[in-house]
Amino acid sequence: MRFHWGWIEPVMPVPYVPTLGPARWDDPLPELLEAVVDVAGTGRFLSHDKDRRWGETKTEWVLVDAIEHDQKQTLVPTLVDRGRGVVKVHVYGAVPDSLSTGADLARKLAAVHGTAKARVVWFLGADQPDAYAQGTRVQLKDFTTGPGEAPGAPVQEYKELPEGFGFHAFAAAMAEDGFAFLYEQMQAGTVGPVLTVLHDRLVAGAIGPMETMTDVQGQARLLPQYFGVLPQHRGRGYGRALWRAAMHWGHQHGAAYQLLQTEVGGASDRLCRAEGLVSLGFVNQADV
Repeated sequence: MRFHWGWIEPVMPVPYVPTLGPARWDDPLPELLEAVVDVAGTGRFLSHDKDRRWGETKTEWVLVDAIEHDQKQTLVPTLVDRGRGVVKVHVYGAVPDSLSTGADLARKLAAVHGTAKARVVWFLGADQPDAYAQGTRVQLKDFTTGPGEAPGAPVQEYKELPEGFGFHAFAAAMAEDGFAFLYEQMQAGTVGPVLTVLHDRLVAGAIGPMETMTDVQGQARLLPQYFGVLPQHRGRGYGRALWRAAMHWGHQHGAAYQLLQTEVGGASDRLCRAEGLVSLGFVNQADV
């Protein structure tokens, strides 16, 4: 399978590659698309795939034989082999029935592969109103302009905390935000540093793991982190302090940039917008 970039580029409002996620406009997007097709179904990670830090086998791949690609639209289905499974159809197209066509293909492939869910993924440009979005905003932090402002509250690495500062309780309370999983990885020693902020000598918020990875062009990028503050401690500036500390860590460790996906209108989304990150557009998803 080979893509005609001249067909896809006009209908790709966000630089987003199935199975890899968001990219930058100056990344080699045609080569990235070809690469995810080349490794489809092998279980192998591309060397620059951010997901390879979480496992030994790639659990989402392109269903190459089911790709639909013409001058009007491109539909790229993927299979997620986790839990009960998900088929996702990524819709790059501007014709009126692109989404309904993608939804039909998702339902068909879900039946073929026996997955529990069928999902359609579509994209909006950064110039579209937030009200049109049904998912996440892709945001870019550029470290060439510096790390940004200093944190407004003390931030410490987890490993510097004495016993009894409550990270286990924090992780349990924030399990839905991924911190229970992260805490398991921290105990196993398989992830980078985690930054914390304390309230009354107990962990009130955290961001991590702090890690960089070389991208397809050989630049270091700061990888996305788990990020959260306990509900009872929000509104005190702890989230902003953690975020700024993380940006300083990335800058100090040679990262050129970071790409994030934030829930539109959520606390992290508002924070990143206030901190001057650049919006690259929206990634929308809906089960069908």
